[in-house]
Amino acid sequence: MTGAIQQMPVLVLNPHNRCNCRCVMCDIWKRDSVEEISETQLEAQMESIERLGVEWVVLTGGEPLMHSRLFRLCEPIRARGIRLTLLSSGLLLERFAAEIVDHIDDVIVSLDGPPAIHDRIRRVDGAFARLQAGIGRIRSLRPEFPIAARCTVQRENAASLSETVVAAHNLQLDSISFLAADLSSEAFNRQPGIAPDIVPDIAILREQIKKIVDAGECAGFVPESAAKLQRIVNHFSCASGGGQATSPVCNAPWVSSVMEADGTVRPCFFHQAVGRVSDRKTLFDVVNGPVATWFRATLDVATNPICRRCVCSLNWQNKAANAGVDTRSDVSMPLAR
Repeated sequence: MTGAIQQMPVLVLNPHNRCNCRCVMCDIWKRDSVEEISETQLEAQMESIERLGVEWVVLTGGEPLMHSRLFRLCEPIRARGIRLTLLSSGLLLERFAAEIVDHIDDVIVSLDGPPAIHDRIRRVDGAFARLQAGIGRIRSLRPEFPIAARCTVQRENAASLSETVVAAHNLQLDSISFLAADLSSEAFNRQPGIAPDIVPDIAILREQIKKIVDAGECAGFVPESAAKLQRIVNHFSCASGGGQATSPVCNAPWVSSVMEADGTVRPCFFHQAVGRVSDRKTLFDVVNGPVATWFRATLDVATNPICRRCVCSLNWQNKAANAGVDTRSDVSMPLAR
């Protein structure tokens, strides 16, 4: 793969830099300053978004619903026929349900377990109840609106994964996917060299994965295959010295970028920034600038140490020619934690 790109179908946009949860696996909530992308700043990047052929914008965070004018940001994106996905902790869904169904195509919420475990991990009293109320409100406005869940697997919920699937069914969600907690990178406002102590008991984790597989949930209500769920076990096993990590199949740096609230642009959540948009530098300029092109030209996903420890992947394939069939596969991006 070459360093320059002309097509970038996925843009992960972080409109607001703070969060309304205090999860143990993430330090975003520790930020003491507030930054958000303004309408003017986003409008300045719309030419680049069109030029790069962006098809899908994913709003992540932090918590996007904390943005002061989030749905004004959505308008120029939706006007261009670009799919908009909202990743949310779920605490503000009920308040903004009407705006969500009018401006967003689908929502993915964080679900860490059944009620007590979810609240304990989020460190917000009543978090599960607020999530449930928000989902219910959206369903009352538009019953068919797509709402899925993502569970970040770690020590506090590893013994309850099968119960988490039941909770997702009870919440009338469309699906629930699972993602291993990141243990090693500086993503999510982590300080260098400081990783959360959240590695689960491997035997318990393996047993829970088996329960989900045996229940016939895989590649259905749980979109991951049994083999992909096994990667979660392998991730934590390697972190405990029980094997050698292998990279997922991923082409994220060639088909997507992450743009943060301060304009910083990354090839994915976990690699170092390749530049920053500004009054003089557009998103197109950054993703095709010397730092970004050198990074892509020299990146070997199979051997790169960050890729080998990665907990997610994006393996995007273009739409089948003249068939209108979306053939993208293995899309697994981290939720706002």
